Amino acid sequence: MSKLNSARDLLIHELKDLYSAETQLVKALPKMAKGANSDELKKALEQHLEETQEHVARLERIGEQLGESMKGKKCKAMEGLVEEGKETLEEEGDPSVLDLAIIGAAQKVEHYEIAGYGTARTLAELLGEEDVAEILQETLDEEGNADKTLTEIAMELNVEAGATAGEDDDE
Repeated sequence: MSKLNSARDLLIHELKDLYSAETQLVKALPKMAKGANSDELKKALEQHLEETQEHVARLERIGEQLGESMKGKKCKAMEGLVEEGKETLEEEGDPSVLDLAIIGAAQKVEHYEIAGYGTARTLAELLGEEDVAEILQETLDEEGNADKTLTEIAMELNVEAGATAGEDDDE
């Protein structure tokens, strides 16, 4: 367990947590994409996998810049979110509704990352680490865009799921 005696210690702690979270996601996103029914959702998850791999590389560059290894911490929150995602993939039901469930699981992950990157960016700014803050902001923007994309896909799928539910009412 690390000691948090300074804002820099906290920044490194947050960065290591994000690094662990992102590396866990690199393993989980292909499974989510494979479980998706909608081609649009599959594509969005695959695209975010590429971004996530870049996020890992950025965190490694930040670690080098700060003279710190990003390894050594396990993000238990992401571990739990990934486990929930796995459970979602094991569900059975209407394909559009299952895709909505996958989107929900993915958005929980995005919101966790948005919170983490926002915290780390603010700490970097407080410490005068402007280069680090800019890199973190770039990732934060991408996480926000991924969340918006998932919302857009959910809105389209919700219309499909609603139409399917309406058909069932006639039977």
